[in-house]
Amino acid sequence: MKKLLLAATAAMAIPALAQAHFLLEYTDDTMIERPGDVPVKLIFWHPFEAGHVMTLEKPEEFYVIHNGKKTDLMDTLKETTFDGPENTAKAFMGSVPVKRSGDYVVVTVPAPYYEESEDIYIQQITKAYLNRNELPTDWNQPQGLATEILPLNKPYNVIAGSTFTGRVLSDGKPVAGAEIEIEYMAAEPDLTGTGSKAPTASPLPGGALVAISDDNGYFTFGVPKAGYWGFAALGSGPETEHDGKELSQDAVIWIRAWDLE
Repeated sequence: MKKLLLAATAAMAIPALAQAHFLLEYTDDTMIERPGDVPVKLIFWHPFEAGHVMTLEKPEEFYVIHNGKKTDLMDTLKETTFDGPENTAKAFMGSVPVKRSGDYVVVTVPAPYYEESEDIYIQQITKAYLNRNELPTDWNQPQGLATEILPLNKPYNVIAGSTFTGRVLSDGKPVAGAEIEIEYMAAEPDLTGTGSKAPTASPLPGGALVAISDDNGYFTFGVPKAGYWGFAALGSGPETEHDGKELSQDAVIWIRAWDLE
């Protein structure tokens, strides 16, 4: 009976523990008007419910791709902290040089994070997009990551009320049946401080928003609200183990939606 009670308690706790983890590559804007260095804050958080902040160790890679050329940005990273409503944890500030016209694909390959509550490692290989002068160059190209989500809509100016379609890839090949968690950045970080702005929405009942990729790796989501939306294809990467434990190697993409005015 005691074992049954413990099992039931653990099962009841699963939804609370399984809230979506998301690595943020946060910038105040995606459309850059003036040339210069754009600040980017890297945070491992639950931005929809503005919940627990996970400690982010220094990434394995942090770079940008512009006109197909990769530029290493690791030397721009500086350790900082991020204050969530529940706790404070390590984060990083970096910058992306945006000078010429075109797309800038920001990529972070983090060190695997150990999630003690689930006894697994999580590695979220993350992409976000900037653009200058409305000239498209790189947004619809894969970046050759171990796993990634290839956007089929321009990711920095999606119209709220329309749809976003992505394709989940692992080593360049489509992933069928991938579980994609969907996250709204209800509380945006404050780049001038260590906290976040006030939330603009509340999480929906029923837990994380989820889509499943089809046989060719595609999924589509109706974007209901302007702001930043994140998509995480869970365990879509080729690596499944780290330090003798299970590894969930996830593909994450952030897009920006705008109201049509």
